[in-house]
Amino acid sequence: MSGQKAAAEEACTAKAGAEGPAGSGERPRRRHRRKRNGAAWALVALQALCVVGPVAIIALWAFTSSWPWPLLFPETFTTRGIEELFGPSQRLGEVLATSVGIALACALLTVVVATMAAAALSRYRFRGRDVARFAVLVPFLIPATVFAMGVQVAFLRAGLSGTVVGVVICHAIVALPYAALIMVDAMQAAGSRLEDQARLCGAGPVRVWTTVTVPTLAPALLSAASMSYILSFSQYFLTLLVGAGKVKTLALVMFPYLSSGDRTIASAYGIVFLAATLAVFLLFEVLLRRQVSREIDYFNG
Repeated sequence: MSGQKAAAEEACTAKAGAEGPAGSGERPRRRHRRKRNGAAWALVALQALCVVGPVAIIALWAFTSSWPWPLLFPETFTTRGIEELFGPSQRLGEVLATSVGIALACALLTVVVATMAAAALSRYRFRGRDVARFAVLVPFLIPATVFAMGVQVAFLRAGLSGTVVGVVICHAIVALPYAALIMVDAMQAAGSRLEDQARLCGAGPVRVWTTVTVPTLAPALLSAASMSYILSFSQYFLTLLVGAGKVKTLALVMFPYLSSGDRTIASAYGIVFLAATLAVFLLFEVLLRRQVSREIDYFNG
């Protein structure tokens, strides 16, 4: 027994000597972790620079009168863009309210239709399901100019040309493929097990929808609504054709300054455009976080 014990001690000593002093294996791992964290921070900084850099240039141009190349900073500054933006002839408040209202209505309509379409395509089997899935993607395949002309003719005959309702519907048609693809993938990934369990516990259809389906699909709903909103808010050509010049949105008012090369006023409108979009996205995030954070209790109501 003493011989076996001595052999075991010698083996442990040899293993400890091969591994080296305590903590020596941890140092290479720490160096590797530092390198990996440094690379991650470098990529984050590069991404932030790609986003913040253009926004900073737009903010500078909103107050710039002259910025000749190759100067790194503006030569002269002016408040002409801000004065023109908030001038009485521009009616910024009315145009902004119309743009945000149309985009919100488009996002709501698109998300509702896309969710119902996704539920049908992902959870039910019926004849023509592949055809229906393809039909949802048709706006992807048709050139924008051809699609806009066809929609304009159809809306003229339907009496929707030059109306806010017509603009909302045509924006929703464009945004529907994006939202539908997001919702189909989300519903297929989520499945229906939680909803089935809620029904077994006695929850009704409305309760299942509000306490199970919506919280489960909240990230997908946020993505679909955000995508639909930004597509509607930035839509110019369809708004011009279907709105017939009667429905004025921020993109419609801003485009002439972009095409004419007036960067000062166009940049001022760009700052308002960005601020309005971020404010609405923050609203989406707050509402959906409240919905997700609610406790689910099928037994105590």
